[in-house]
Amino acid sequence: MANHKSAEKRIRQTKVRRLSNRYVSRTTRNSVRDLRALTSKEEAAKMYPEVCSMLDKLAKKKVIHQNKANNLKSKLAAHISKLS
Repeated sequence: MANHKSAEKRIRQTKVRRLSNRYVSRTTRNSVRDLRALTSKEEAAKMYPEVCSMLDKLAKKKVIHQNKANNLKSKLAAHISKLS
């Protein structure tokens, strides 16, 4: 258990941030999965900027690494270009 007021506050802050990070990362992963499941090129192209924005926000908040976000965006763009 924490022995200082600052440590108790840090525990509270960490709990809130962890919940927020879990929510946004799970939402983004679901969006990536949904985009990969699409078979229509028009729908995928429409959804791609939204997913990229979500990934960029996660990387900006340091929830995921910037390289991981870039790799995911690249793979999704390649997936969309393969669709007919």
